Amino acid sequence: MSEGALYDRIAGIYDPWSVSVTEDVELYVEEALASGGPVVELAVGTGRIAVPTAKAGIGVIGVDQSPGMLAIAREHGEREGVSALLDLRVGDLREPPATERVPLVTIPFRSMLHMPDDGDRGRALRAAATLLEPGGRLVFDVFAPSDRDIEETDGIWLEREPGIFERADWHPRERRLTLSVRGGEQSASMELHWLSPAEWNALIEDAGLEVEALYGWFDRRPWEGGEDQIWVCRRPR
Repeated sequence: MSEGALYDRIAGIYDPWSVSVTEDVELYVEEALASGGPVVELAVGTGRIAVPTAKAGIGVIGVDQSPGMLAIAREHGEREGVSALLDLRVGDLREPPATERVPLVTIPFRSMLHMPDDGDRGRALRAAATLLEPGGRLVFDVFAPSDRDIEETDGIWLEREPGIFERADWHPRERRLTLSVRGGEQSASMELHWLSPAEWNALIEDAGLEVEALYGWFDRRPWEGGEDQIWVCRRPR
């Protein structure tokens, strides 16, 4: 099943499922404002980041494989009065339907972890690099789980939000997570694949980008071995 079809299955519960995830919004909006826009956001989903970015006055070209998620993003933009600043397009982040050159490309909310191998990761990073103006930035975030996180959550259904349940089945040897979510009549399972920072760094450089910063959290603290990685990359001038 494609990622688009997968997310179509849970589009109706995606926002309630992720409602408590707010820690990354400020960083992405700050990056958008600093760039001057417009921004290409790959894997834009329901507009969790794109709508606040548009409310800050920055135009967003949002790409996602799921028509169902994009429909919710459009409704969200209409409610917030920013439809004119949202250009939402169905497409794959490895081959985004965009020819614009922009000062900022973002891939929020660990969406790069959907890439199953280095071939797909490289395609996504090169596609992002192609969209950037010389000197433009790519910002994305990923994670690599701690042993403690795996031990505490493996194979257990947890009520993430009222009536919405999540289960993590970890496969550490393959560095693969099967994440399942269900709520009411909607459910889906997806696979996520993680890497070490050194491996991400090599892929970024292979895509022709330079690493400007690696943060360990969305408050821009330096990465010091934690689970979260927020990468800020630049296309050379």
